[in-house]
Amino acid sequence: MSVEAPIYLDHHATTPCEPAVVEAMLPWLTRDFGNAASRAHAFGWTADAAVERARRQVAALVGASPKEIVFTSGATEANNLALKGVAEAYAARGRHLVTCTTEHKAVLDPCDWLVTRGFEVTRVRVGADGLVDPAEVEAALRPDTLLVSVMAANNEIGTLAPLEALGALCHARGVFFHTDAAQAAGKVPLDVQAQRLDLVSFTAHKLYGPKGVGALYVRRRDPQVRLAAQMHGGGHERGVRSGTLPVHQLVGFGEACALAATHLEADAARLTTLRDRLWAKLQEVPGARLNGAAAPRLPGNLNVSFDGVEAEALLIALRPVVALSSGAACASATLEPSHVLRAIGLDEARAHGSLRFGLGRGTTEDEVERVATAVTRAVEAVRRLSV
Repeated sequence: MSVEAPIYLDHHATTPCEPAVVEAMLPWLTRDFGNAASRAHAFGWTADAAVERARRQVAALVGASPKEIVFTSGATEANNLALKGVAEAYAARGRHLVTCTTEHKAVLDPCDWLVTRGFEVTRVRVGADGLVDPAEVEAALRPDTLLVSVMAANNEIGTLAPLEALGALCHARGVFFHTDAAQAAGKVPLDVQAQRLDLVSFTAHKLYGPKGVGALYVRRRDPQVRLAAQMHGGGHERGVRSGTLPVHQLVGFGEACALAATHLEADAARLTTLRDRLWAKLQEVPGARLNGAAAPRLPGNLNVSFDGVEAEALLIALRPVVALSSGAACASATLEPSHVLRAIGLDEARAHGSLRFGLGRGTTEDEVERVATAVTRAVEAVRRLSV
């Protein structure tokens, strides 16, 4: 007798591969197995053509030129390449970077590493709503500032950054602007020209593609961004990122980006409706509070705390019914409260009592109703036990 799988509402951690993505990848694991760097025979030519098609699809999602896309192993590597690459390439011009307190560890940790190498990093605070104020970023800029890094969409509370305002500010001051768009790409519109983005990190597995592959957009003109390579050995990706390209993953990444571009508007509208329906139900639970601004926010995101309830106890109670997390997937094994929730002013108890709901393309109305009921009952049960 099979056990019914829990409802999956952890789409910020990862998303399932779309069947069309898997189908597109399969030939490149078997029949078309060539190395894209092998230029002496048809197997390599075929693989190279597939890589370049994927590059065009990925570039189109963010309004870039294919030549501005550097393939990486994911958004974490892309963030490291962006921050360290710019810092090392332009160290003679300045040694100061600006970021936010609510960034992902894939930005904060490289910043900490740069500090050990003699750079200075200013971490701008956000408001209680989790939103970034461009005026605060502007106040942090110095004559020696090289780069500003502000994530497009927060991975925990879903708040969206004012990219266009920040991009205009940075360009007016001659500062490079990087955004970690791991959560935003394929979910909300991104346009590197309109938003004046110089570097953009994103990854396939957050937009219904395979794990282990991502990209960094690097502006080629107005201004051109130079990067110091962080991986060496073969000069792949025009010398910026060495390593044999995983053709099957890139094909999947490209297909996922093409699908995301096609479905973005409809997906966003549907998920916003479902998200708001879930929040309306959860608001009926005494002591339920939304963390982060209601808008602008990722369509499928809710981060909710329940007064007097530990998130870990709730997750255990809900485990048979729904797959959720209490914060970032990469930090879910720690007992420390979320640095994002603490940064927006939540005390330790409330930060420990928060759940992150990540709705996705496959989420249904029925699932939303079942999750709302399950959470309501679980909160009541945990509260009874803690009395």
